[in-house]
Amino acid sequence: MTNRTLVIVNTTGRQGASLARVAAAVGYDVRAHIHTKLSEKDGMVAKELRELQNVELIEGSLEDSKLISRLFVGAQRAFINTISWGDEIAIGKALASAAKKAGVQHYIYSSMPDHAVFGRGWPSLPLWSCKFTVENYIRQIGLQATFVYAGIYNNNFTSLPYPLFCMKLQSDGAFQWTAPFHPDKPLPWLDAEHDVGPAVLQIFKDGLQKWSGQRIGLAYELLTPKEVCAAFSRGLRRRCSYQRGPITVEVPIPGGYRSQLEGIEELFGKHEAPYFGPDIDAPDEALGLWEGYRGMEEYAREVFPLEEAANGLTWMH
Repeated sequence: MTNRTLVIVNTTGRQGASLARVAAAVGYDVRAHIHTKLSEKDGMVAKELRELQNVELIEGSLEDSKLISRLFVGAQRAFINTISWGDEIAIGKALASAAKKAGVQHYIYSSMPDHAVFGRGWPSLPLWSCKFTVENYIRQIGLQATFVYAGIYNNNFTSLPYPLFCMKLQSDGAFQWTAPFHPDKPLPWLDAEHDVGPAVLQIFKDGLQKWSGQRIGLAYELLTPKEVCAAFSRGLRRRCSYQRGPITVEVPIPGGYRSQLEGIEELFGKHEAPYFGPDIDAPDEALGLWEGYRGMEEYAREVFPLEEAANGLTWMH
């Protein structure tokens, strides 16, 4: 590589951290952005990144135009996964404009669909539609880009009382997952920490001649909710069952996320819409990028207990 600089935005997130680890290990010079508001919250990840060779941490708000203007200087590749701190559309457009001005040659943006554009009466999800708006802006300004659409994170599951992906521990030691998804309709799944990095690195390696302007469904398994629970049962050697039902909110959550949950209940519960919309297939393209993925059963067996223990839970002992 004549220019080894790779810019990553939101590097303490699961997608960005996965790419930073892999890219640094194979010799990229990683310029890793960390949001100021997340530096203490995600201190363990930030500490890990600081200890990696070939990683330079850039900390600051993405609402800081001076930070954005210098973020891409001298870089030819960038991976961007924005989050809902501030005006995500304005931030996403500012990042894309700065990357184009700096001469970034391959810009990979973690986008999501806006289901309302398909004309089938489906609602927009507020935390997804803003990403789709930014994707369209990237196309409009002529920035050479590829767009990855992440499946549902395996890592979303927890026995803590968070909405939508709570694997609720029962009195007999079994688990139950309650969600609005149809029990027999497949959904796309992704172990973001394990698999985003190798997949995105392969997109950079293949280059724009293969992936310019393309949307890639980044998911490695299509599993129904019943099949997810069967994988958890095998992995944990505990009974795990699925129950279709409304999303319950038992802990304080931001207003924007509440609107997202209400939209998910309507879009995937009532309408049973395809997760990525009708135009993106998974997992074939993702498997073509990276075959060493971690599936749901392996995640449940090897990782889920560790993440639960890190959250102070003791059911696995």
